Amino acid sequence: MSTSTGVTGGEYLLNQSGLRALADKGLNQTTLDQLNNAGYVVDEQGLAVLAEKHGAATADEMRKLHENGQFSARRDMERALKDLKANKIRSTKDRKAAAELFKHSLLNERFETEAKFRTALVEGDIPTEDHEIIVTQAYTGWVWTTDNIKLLFSLPSTLRYAGNTLIYVTLTLIFNIGFGLFLAITTFYLPAKSASTFRAIWFLPRILPPVMYVLLWKWLTWDTGFIATTLSWVGVAPKNWMLDTSTHAWVVVVLINGSFGASLGMILFSSAIKAIPSSILYSSEVDGANRWQQVRYIILPHLRWPILFITSYQTLSLLTSFEHILLSTEGGPGRATEVWSLAAYHIALDNYGGNLQYGLGATFAVALVIIGIIASLFYLRFFNFNEMVAKPKIEG
Repeated sequence: MSTSTGVTGGEYLLNQSGLRALADKGLNQTTLDQLNNAGYVVDEQGLAVLAEKHGAATADEMRKLHENGQFSARRDMERALKDLKANKIRSTKDRKAAAELFKHSLLNERFETEAKFRTALVEGDIPTEDHEIIVTQAYTGWVWTTDNIKLLFSLPSTLRYAGNTLIYVTLTLIFNIGFGLFLAITTFYLPAKSASTFRAIWFLPRILPPVMYVLLWKWLTWDTGFIATTLSWVGVAPKNWMLDTSTHAWVVVVLINGSFGASLGMILFSSAIKAIPSSILYSSEVDGANRWQQVRYIILPHLRWPILFITSYQTLSLLTSFEHILLSTEGGPGRATEVWSLAAYHIALDNYGGNLQYGLGATFAVALVIIGIIASLFYLRFFNFNEMVAKPKIEG
């Protein structure tokens, strides 16, 4: 599977990452060693540099004796340089440097066409039966295939990532909407000055830079942080409350993302509540309605549109966002909080092995797009979108 991003076609390039991938696919060690080790060819390019460094006479004699000569090891190349009679390179150090001028390797060398790359494989004495797998691996263009989709469904970790994502989105979404509604409704019944103060405080997570915001949570939960220090006064041993267990990690992840998302819900819900005609609320008070009845029968029905928007937006946002998890737990402990989008990032752009799999990462991302579309259609059905956009009966 290709790791390229070329759209209009690609070249052929083999690097150390490609060698590791070939080893994983079962290419024998002898061929891998041949690909990894350099060969030496007395070509015009090397002779031109030799002429610059040691004179044209030396290059001419080398051309006469060994033009287009091929050597499998550096010692053979050095021996050929030592064979020069009229224009000897006497220093061993200089001969070693001169030998490197003719060094040819398949690694990290770009070939514009498949034919040129296959020719290089033949010249490098690579077994013919191994050419096809090497050519496929070295291609840097797009390869339209279902291999990544098959791999996605065959990986044991896929189900775990899906489960983690379901937990993350469900719990955080409930927290976002529930807490956002709570803040909006409670501040609505507060005096205007107090309500503005509380809303400003709860809006801080939204305007703080993510790194600073997560750093504050780390300060709270580290083994030397606020919680551990405070509890140590009553005899509780210090520990990292964020990464001590997977349960602790999930609680912190939900709180971090929930507080961030609830601030947006609070602002939108507060604006929607203020848009409710005050005469309706005054009339309900005259009729003897208490606060709970106002919330249940007046405020919540008027919030169907905002709730639909926040639910849909936050679901799509939570499916694709991972920066707070990356900055806080980085998917840990182990892979307990590794959600789908974070797994796509690790696979495509950041993994310890250095084998960046853009194609597989893109497959993870496409799956998220499909899930997001399905979730959006479900919400439109669940909130009865057609009824909400229907013409008023008075206009019918």
